[in-house]
Amino acid sequence: MRYSLRQLEVFLAVARVGSVSGAGEALAMSQSAVSGALGDLERQFGLQLFDRIGKRLRLSELGQSVRAQAEGVLDRASELEAAFEGRADVGRLRIGATLTIGNHLVAPLMARFMREHDGAELTLAVANTEEIARRVANFEIDVGLVEGEIQHPDLEVTSWRDDELVVFCAPGHRYAKKRALTDADLRAAKWIVRERGSGTRQTFDRAMHGLIAELDIVLALEHTEAIRGAVVAGLGLGCVSRIALQEAFDHGTLAPCRVPHRDFRREFYLLLNKHKYRGRGLALWLALCREAPSG
Repeated sequence: MRYSLRQLEVFLAVARVGSVSGAGEALAMSQSAVSGALGDLERQFGLQLFDRIGKRLRLSELGQSVRAQAEGVLDRASELEAAFEGRADVGRLRIGATLTIGNHLVAPLMARFMREHDGAELTLAVANTEEIARRVANFEIDVGLVEGEIQHPDLEVTSWRDDELVVFCAPGHRYAKKRALTDADLRAAKWIVRERGSGTRQTFDRAMHGLIAELDIVLALEHTEAIRGAVVAGLGLGCVSRIALQEAFDHGTLAPCRVPHRDFRREFYLLLNKHKYRGRGLALWLALCREAPSG
């Protein structure tokens, strides 16, 4: 065989971070060792895997075409190593989740997975929908669980479970006792919402179709807890997932607002890279997610 697994590791690390120095940090190798391994691989086959653009390296057309195969070879090699060592564990699984899912739904799934599969090594990255999609497409994480709708040529997007957003206010707000809010009420309110690029903001904007340009959005925040805090402080109305609000509703620290003429329903989705090798660990995680109750 004219290439080594180490050369593939170097190639893929450079592909992910776009630089020799970054790949060296990720692999605990010197820049010269990374450059040497990558150069040897290209010279052995007389090809160019990257286009050099200043100090950045971008995958060439050929590099892009072989990347998924290289990822698959390394994943299979890890499984083979585990078999040689007599291990039946599922290895490492890199999970990405958006904020509501990461803060309220993933931890119990991870705990169950680790109980059922001794030795499983799980990591969790939490970010907004656009960032999780980018990382799945770039092979930085193995599976994403997101709140927003995504269209990407390299991603497989499947429905996972239902959810809905809820408009809410502080218990002392003038809207707390209203039977239902009208569009005039929505226009008159101040709003604290999620940032653009998040699935929650995507659903909020869609639900407020025809009205969004008239809303007084005073804050756009990246974290649900920050939105809840601003609403409690009386800065305005919020709108996030019921999952993140139910306990506060039960304790009376926040009040739901009915907006029956607006549709705040949405779905959560599973994201997979279409080109990624799906080993045992990933298959078991997907099975667990799909059998988990959706209530």
